Amino acid sequence: MTTNLSEQTATAAASGAAATQRFREKQATAATSKERVDALATEVIRAVHDVIRRQQVTYAEYDALKAWLIQVGQDGEWPLFLDVWIEHVVEEVANEDRQGSKGTIEGPYYVPDSPELPAEATLPMRPDEPGTPLLFQGQVTSVSGEALAGAKIEMWHADDLGYYSQYAPGLPEWNLRGTVIADEQGRFKIRTVQPAPYQIPTDGACGKLIAAAGWHAWRPAHLHLKVSAPGHQLITTQLYFKGGAHVADDIAQAVKPELVLDPLPNPASGANEVTYDFVLDPR
Repeated sequence: MTTNLSEQTATAAASGAAATQRFREKQATAATSKERVDALATEVIRAVHDVIRRQQVTYAEYDALKAWLIQVGQDGEWPLFLDVWIEHVVEEVANEDRQGSKGTIEGPYYVPDSPELPAEATLPMRPDEPGTPLLFQGQVTSVSGEALAGAKIEMWHADDLGYYSQYAPGLPEWNLRGTVIADEQGRFKIRTVQPAPYQIPTDGACGKLIAAAGWHAWRPAHLHLKVSAPGHQLITTQLYFKGGAHVADDIAQAVKPELVLDPLPNPASGANEVTYDFVLDPR
């Protein structure tokens, strides 16, 4: 079994800095009018004012908040904070009219341009990659039922210790990351390992908030996917595992019943196997 002590030295500062740098590379912009910015910013500020009045916030608490907000930036944890506590509501609003498969949050650990793989493939991994082997297969179709030939299935997930490649030291660059191209019937068959539940980084500012509020820091084990095809809306989603720890109390509140897998062991292959189909909306 592969062991990697350096992998376990990942810190909030290092992963936060990496997540922040990745986000900056996206060069995110929005064509938003002054009127829209005014409306949104004013409402958010008024909501904060309302909390201060209702909760009778003290100057000491206000100064502690300022110090914490500064620390979030210094730790590079704004992507982590926003993706854990805010993004699930943005995703809910953005996809409320979607007819096809359910989406959920992207999270802070997506990396574009992962290695392209054929319809039947094994994700890049280390020799003797720790974890239970998993065969994940299915088909990509349109809401009309049409098979979407050549659909792209981007998959990435944590390893058996709960760490992501490119965000923890000692892992190969594309470990457990790949872009699978579906066949002419929109079918795919991906071999990987089941990821582990993991704690979001707790040694930085977000960890201080969690400790101060008495929350837990755990996310359930999950597969990340982006599925796309020409003429159809891309779907970003996560798939979880039935009976897994923290499926019912995910800190990121991203679990939906439609996204829970129930893999069955196959004694012949020694792997857990599951079929999950994706249905994409037209643009």
